[in-house]
This record gives sequence, C-alpha cells and structure tokens, in this order.
Amino acid sequence: MISEGYECLPNLIQLGLWLATQTKRLKFGCAFNTLPMWHPIRLAEDYAMADIVTDGRVIMGVGRGYHTREMETLGAPLLDTDANRALFEEGLELLLKCFNEEAFHHKGKYFECPPPVPYRGYKLEEITMVPRPRHLPVEIWMPIASGKTIDLMAQKGLKAMVTLNGEKILDDVVRAYHAACARHGRPKQLGEDMIWGAGLYLADTQEEAMRRVEPSHDERYKWFAPFGFVRYADEHGRTWGTPGAPSRVPSLADGVKQKAWFCGPPSHVIDGIKSIEAKYPGLEDFMIHWAEGVHPDEFKEQLRWFARDVMPAFNRALECHSRESGNPETQVSNGGPGAPACAGATDSG
Repeated sequence: MISEGYECLPNLIQLGLWLATQTKRLKFGCAFNTLPMWHPIRLAEDYAMADIVTDGRVIMGVGRGYHTREMETLGAPLLDTDANRALFEEGLELLLKCFNEEAFHHKGKYFECPPPVPYRGYKLEEITMVPRPRHLPVEIWMPIASGKTIDLMAQKGLKAMVTLNGEKILDDVVRAYHAACARHGRPKQLGEDMIWGAGLYLADTQEEAMRRVEPSHDERYKWFAPFGFVRYADEHGRTWGTPGAPSRVPSLADGVKQKAWFCGPPSHVIDGIKSIEAKYPGLEDFMIHWAEGVHPDEFKEQLRWFARDVMPAFNRALECHSRESGNPETQVSNGGPGAPACAGATDSG
C-alpha cells in the first residue's frame, strides 16, 4: 500500500497494448501520458508501434502533469509552472513533427533533433521516425484542468476531456474551447471533439446509491481536492477555492447538486445525462468515472447495469435519427451521434 495516493500506472501505451490483446473491439485511451516526463520521440515511437499492432485501438492522450512526486523525481519541472508549460509546449511541437512529417529537424530550448553530430561520414540534417503511426492524423486528447491550455489545444487540433466539473464550470469550459477552435480556423459544433465525464452510481433509489458510493467519493476527494481540482461554482458563479467561494473538500451531496455526479435509478441517471447533452449539439462522448475505492467487481456490475438500462435510451435516439435520415447503415454504437461513449460497458472481450 503506497502512502502518496493514487495514479500508479507508469506506461499507459504499454497497458493499452496488452489490453488490446485481451479484447477484440474496445479502444483504449491514454488519459494521460505526462509529456514532460518523456522524450517526445520515444513517446511517439512507442505510440506508433501500438497503433500499428493494434490497428488503431490505442488512443493518444497527453498532459502537463500535476504530481510533484513524479515530475520532480524524474527531472521534469512542476514547481516552476512557467518551465513546465514551456517544456510541455516544445515537447508537443516535437511530438507532432514525429507524427506529421516524414523527416524533420527541431531545435528548441529543451530539444535538438538531430543534434550536430557526425553520422557515417556526413553531417545529419534531418531525422526520420520509423515507424510512423498507421492512422494519420493522430487523434490526440488532453484534459482541460485550468483552462490555460485551451488556446494551445485549439491551435494544434487537440481534442478535449473535461470530467467531474460542476454544471457552470463545464459550460464555461465547453464554450471557451468552442470559441478558441473558431479563432484558429477549426469551427466545430458546441461540444464537438470533447469528452464529458461524470461520476455515477446506480441503485434503486438515489438515497441508496449515495449511501453506497459515498465512502469511495470521500476517499477520492481527500486525495484529489488538495491539488485544487474541485471544479464547482457557488450560487454566484465563483469557482470553489477563489475569494468568497467555498474552499472545503466537497461532499457527494455537493457533487450531485452540481451535476458532476448522478446517483439513483437508471431513469434518474438518464435524465441527468440528457440535461447536459441537450445543451451541446456536438457532444458525442461520455466517460464514466470510477470512484477510487469501489471494488472492481462492483464497478463492472455498475457498467453492465449502465449498458443494459441507461445506454439504450441514447441508442434509441440514434435509431430514430437513422430512420429519419433514411440511412440504414448508420450503426447504433456507444460512440455515435447523441450517444455517450462507455468503454468497457459492452465488450465481452
């Protein structure tokens, strides 16, 4: 048992590669590879191999990091936020060159590739990454935690994930990302190319659901809240932790009120998800948050229940769209238009 907290998987591409050998259809997202802890070329090479051998079933994700215990231990800056941002941005630039250019040269503050060294009797001007991913352009996701990187994400074409945010903060983030994409010539529908994640727990009543998941919820926020990741707003629209707004560890009741958590019977959860979905015509993907501390067998049963009694409510909407459009080949899936994505809910492996 470690004392520092959660997040113990050091290589998500490696994990996704193994999981792909155990399944047939599921895709596995890397949420997220902490880019400042990697040499970008090494990360790009590892991903390219995974993309080829799994036929595109590992999805790339990158982040800046937020654990000093990881970042500073491995020589990457985090306490110096400006240095962290600069290293991440240059690393992302080099990563994209690896994916998008057949040969390239890069010289920046942190990386020079190739360096000025002799090679087989001549001066090497450019390098080539071999292999490159089979599926281009590479789909890359990044979390929106503070909003400070939204403009960069829009500029570089990165997709966005936002999870466990209160309804007001979620709306602010969705609209900020939408506006940034438009500024950079990448117009989208509101909510397009975003994953929205929420906590949920199914039971016959809301009271029973909250009682059963509350210990795990509270354990999570004892660990998570000190990082400043309580994305709730008070009745005046002020973000928790800012002057005048609450600064305590949130309760599950707070999360339910904020629509960051949905607890109760399937009909209640469906109504909650649809109340958010209705605001964003481009939103297609939904992520179920697993509250740390819920036993894996219990969570698997929650996923089965969700697939059986919640997902069909969204699949029916897709079927209606298919009939109205006269397109018989539209597939009803957990990632289609208007339907939430739920990796793990329907694949039996």
